[in-house]
This record gives sequence, C-alpha cells and structure tokens, in this order.
Amino acid sequence: MQQSTPPVRPLFVDFEEFVRARGSALLRYGYVLTGTSHDAADLVQEILLKLADRWDKVDSPEAYARTAMARQHVSWWRRRRREDLTEDLPEGSHHDSHSFGELWNELRALPPKQRAVVVLRYYEDLSDKEIAEILGISRGTVRSQAARALEKLRVSPGVLEKGRAS
Repeated sequence: MQQSTPPVRPLFVDFEEFVRARGSALLRYGYVLTGTSHDAADLVQEILLKLADRWDKVDSPEAYARTAMARQHVSWWRRRRREDLTEDLPEGSHHDSHSFGELWNELRALPPKQRAVVVLRYYEDLSDKEIAEILGISRGTVRSQAARALEKLRVSPGVLEKGRAS
C-alpha cells in the first residue's frame, strides 16, 4: 500500500518568517494594484490577517496572498464604484509621490479594472486564464480590458507631449 506524503511548504516554516521575508514584496505588489501607499498597506494587512487564520491549510502562501490581494482589490473598487462621487475635493488632500515616474502616472489614470489587468499581465506575467480566474471575469473581458488600457496608454496626453518634445 502506498503512503501519501503531506504537502510540504518549501520555504517558510512559520507565518512570521513569511511576513519578514515577503512582506515588502507584497506591499510593492499592493502599491501597483491600488496606486497609493496607504491603500496598499491596508490591502496587505487585510490579506495577511486572512492568511494567518488559514496558515496551516495553505500550501503556497505567496500565491495565496497575491491572488487574495487581487480579488480583494477588485472587491474594493466594485464597492467604491457604487458610491456617489462628488467633484468637490476635501481640503488638504494628500497625493503620494513615488519614483515610478511618468509611466506610473499614466497607469494611475486607468480605470481600476484596466489597471488590475495590466498589472497582472505585465507585472505579474500571468496568462489571460489566470487573470480571469483571479478577477472573476471571462478571458474575453481580460483581453478587451487589456486592449483598452494599452490604447489609452498609447494615446495619453503625457506620452504625446513627451514625444513632441523629443
């Protein structure tokens, strides 16, 4: 009779070790998804709380965390999309400034779903099928959102201005 071996978590023995080793990478991933350092920190904290509760059941903590972050981000922007937005900004608003440069400003201008697709496709190097599963949309929607995002990035005024100045 064959004995089955239990799945082995290859790199991380405990949760704290995982957080120390991969926390900053998850925070960078969260920043690319959300566009702000505060939202990225909130996203990482929420997902790490969920991961801590399921630590003994998760075989690949990195994959679990990244997938959960993408899904949670989509959930947040779906909820925010239903909110009533106003044109009046509160006084003393804060804008994050990072060294991602002009490209990041262009990415930040994309709608959340398009930005998520672009991040998952080009930053995480995932296939259309994987992106569709993570975001809960069809592969055709992934392709159309990517095409629309790339079209916006190609013709954005910031990119055109720079091209004319060269």
